[in-house]
Amino acid sequence: MNKKILALAIPSIISNITVPLLGLVDVTIVGHLGSPLYIGAIAVGGMLFNMIYWLFAFLRMGTSGLTSQAYGRRDLQEVSTLFIRAMAVGLGIALLLILLQGPILHVAFSLINTTEDIRALATLYFRICIFGAPAMLGLYGFTGWFVGMQNSRFPMYIAIMQNIVNIVASLCFVFIWNMGVAGVAFGTLLAQYAGLFMAWALWYRYYRRLASYINWRRVGQMKALRQFFVLNRDIFFRTLCIIAVTTFFTSKGAESGEVILAVNTLLMQLFTLFSYVMDGFAYAGEALSGRYIGAGNRTDLKRMIRQLFVWGFGLSMAFTLLYVAGGDVFLGLLTNEKEVLQSAGNYFYWTLLIPLTGVAAFLWDGIYIGATASRQMLYSIAIATGLFFAINYLAEPVLGNHALWLAFVIYLFSRGIVLTLFARVRFL
Repeated sequence: MNKKILALAIPSIISNITVPLLGLVDVTIVGHLGSPLYIGAIAVGGMLFNMIYWLFAFLRMGTSGLTSQAYGRRDLQEVSTLFIRAMAVGLGIALLLILLQGPILHVAFSLINTTEDIRALATLYFRICIFGAPAMLGLYGFTGWFVGMQNSRFPMYIAIMQNIVNIVASLCFVFIWNMGVAGVAFGTLLAQYAGLFMAWALWYRYYRRLASYINWRRVGQMKALRQFFVLNRDIFFRTLCIIAVTTFFTSKGAESGEVILAVNTLLMQLFTLFSYVMDGFAYAGEALSGRYIGAGNRTDLKRMIRQLFVWGFGLSMAFTLLYVAGGDVFLGLLTNEKEVLQSAGNYFYWTLLIPLTGVAAFLWDGIYIGATASRQMLYSIAIATGLFFAINYLAEPVLGNHALWLAFVIYLFSRGIVLTLFARVRFL
């Protein structure tokens, strides 16, 4: 079982590490332009796209769970049809996002309190990167489908190539052609479409034989589409809760000024790095839980869950020790702004709590996605989100920005606790 987990998890870890590297590269580049203003602009601009794309995360998660279960049943027609449906739905949503970019910006900035300078630069970043929506949503579908097919190597190849393109392009645009924030945006856009092109090439090279199994009538069949969206409705509302927490976190930092916004952004890079490593094992949980449920193999399902948590808690301990030993060095690589680094030291210990308090939430999310048990995921995130806002509201008058970090740590921990309680009935 360990071999199966690692065969899926290791490529996913490598590819998932490169996902936050896209953001880290952007933050690092603007972090050396001489002002925390640029870090804040990238933070707000990046958050806008997190708000948008996370809403449609079901394109990845739903596709992964359904595909892995169809794979477990050896149902090639359903596997092939799910791929086309995910691509079609993703493209349709992407075109709507491009058409509605004006209203989206208006609503976003009515929710985010920030300075006019940051708003202007974040708007520029958004106007460029929004045209990457077809690539990003297409890659959601590809990633979910590849993982459901027990293939985490292809997303790894795609992610590595995207980072190479992004680093080279962004450095050229910013430091050779002096394009500033616009250069970072164009580098990101170019990397997104390079990733989509590679995903199509890999699918065509290795999976095009499955095209003969596609049931074209079922792709657009209203009943099948309704089932697809009903299944993912809970994931959609779960994602709204995540967006609410993330948006509030960044917005509260922006209210406290450019320095606190930059501090919170840098420290959240440590959380993001941990989360994507954990998601590597969560992806393994998605693929294997869906496969075993589809095949009706409950014995291997339980064995896989036990082993997955052994790996998860071991990695959490390793991350905690790594942050204790070298967290300040890592932050120093991201920016040379002395005021930001000095202020970050006052909040750094909160990031040390994240690995052990968050591990269960990440791993259970993967298992529940593979099982298409979206309702329980919604319940857990709703409870955790309520706790997040209540704790911040009660503690902020006394603790200030520390209240935000306290609420976030409890939010992660409570998600894992609730999912564990549900799992005792559903899986264990």
